[in-house]
Amino acid sequence: MGLFEEVSAFAQCHVAPYTVQADREGVFPKEAYTALKKEGYTGLLVPKEYGGASGSIVDHVETCMALGSVCATTALCYMMHNVATMSIVAFGTSEQKEFYLPKIASGELALALAFSETGTGTHFYNPEIKAVKTENGYLLNGKKSFVTSAHHADYYLVLAANPEGEGLSVFATPNTMEGMRHDDSAWDGLGMRGNASVPVYYENVAISDDHLVGAHGDGVGIVFNVVAPFFILGLASVYTGLSLAASGCAIEYASSRAYTDGSTLSQIETVQLHIAALFSSASASKALTLNAAQAALEGRSDALALIISARLEASTNAVDVCSRAMKVGGGHAYSKRLPLERYLRDAYAAAVMAPSTDVLSVWLGKALTGQQIP
Repeated sequence: MGLFEEVSAFAQCHVAPYTVQADREGVFPKEAYTALKKEGYTGLLVPKEYGGASGSIVDHVETCMALGSVCATTALCYMMHNVATMSIVAFGTSEQKEFYLPKIASGELALALAFSETGTGTHFYNPEIKAVKTENGYLLNGKKSFVTSAHHADYYLVLAANPEGEGLSVFATPNTMEGMRHDDSAWDGLGMRGNASVPVYYENVAISDDHLVGAHGDGVGIVFNVVAPFFILGLASVYTGLSLAASGCAIEYASSRAYTDGSTLSQIETVQLHIAALFSSASASKALTLNAAQAALEGRSDALALIISARLEASTNAVDVCSRAMKVGGGHAYSKRLPLERYLRDAYAAAVMAPSTDVLSVWLGKALTGQQIP
């Protein structure tokens, strides 16, 4: 059994039971996330010397894809934890690795990203939040607009302008520091309803170099060496998982929906056309995403272009596949007897999540013509 199949089986047992509640009530799938920690999946990217699985970017993609095919909300929260974890693996000091990574591997700590801001939108790599130097460290002031897994992640990785000079810095802040404020009333998503993506305000939050991930200025490397491959491919994986789920649901429904004359919905030519299209699109997303992950693993020169392309196609295909699946599901889909309308609502998040598909399209054009990104 491969990793994708292993995680799929796990998710059916330990994630699926909480998916409907997370969507209907807009609550974080705490039980599913606890199961991920207990099973060791939150330590997927942690090196073995710190108690983790030493997983690769391909393992990251397969795991996120499998979770996405069961619960996109859980997959999205998990994916962001992986990206934050990889930031520490790649850029953390030896002391930081000793502190964070064993706890992440054991499930004691979960992480989240605090990158997005209202003032800069999808251009999250231009943060406005300020870390001002003081005698004892820094004071952090500003607002992060969408912190996925807020409250439920133990540490947020905050992207800020480098207070010591040029570039960007990243600070790991516990979620209960004095001066932090969560606006819990601000999240009521169309889809991805359980991801607790609320604004977090930093009001004279006292931090020190102990909170700095790596060195000042390493934020640029984190954004383009970690976020670019792991986050963008992670999103492609989550939305590919949605496409696979919608495709499977539509095919199963069409095959089992019987009429009084004994025929099934799947025998109607129009339905066959929809099924062929949605299966092909879901399969293409999976192939593109896995190919991009393999290119990244091998360090190929075309990896970045493939990563961006995979995310664009997976995002577009997810909406198309889910829309076609809704047509196949008909009244059963629109009356919510099938999960297809939830899949469709979750899929619509793909176009607006930073970096948005519009921004990524510009990035892809630059990458293909040898220009600097962003």
